Amino acid sequence: MAVPKGKTSKSRKNKRRTHFKLDTPNITIDETTGAYKVSHRIDSNGFYKGKQVIKVKNK
Repeated sequence: MAVPKGKTSKSRKNKRRTHFKLDTPNITIDETTGAYKVSHRIDSNGFYKGKQVIKVKNK
């Protein structure tokens, strides 16, 4: 069974974990409504890249 030879220090552990961070989402301004939205996603009106992809029922 593999067992570590010595204790891993806090600094060595934290150096290894430097890449475990969250990325900020790509937020863009929607062309049709002017609202903020996450890129490469359909907005609330069913538009994607200025074209209507999904027909949305009005509330």
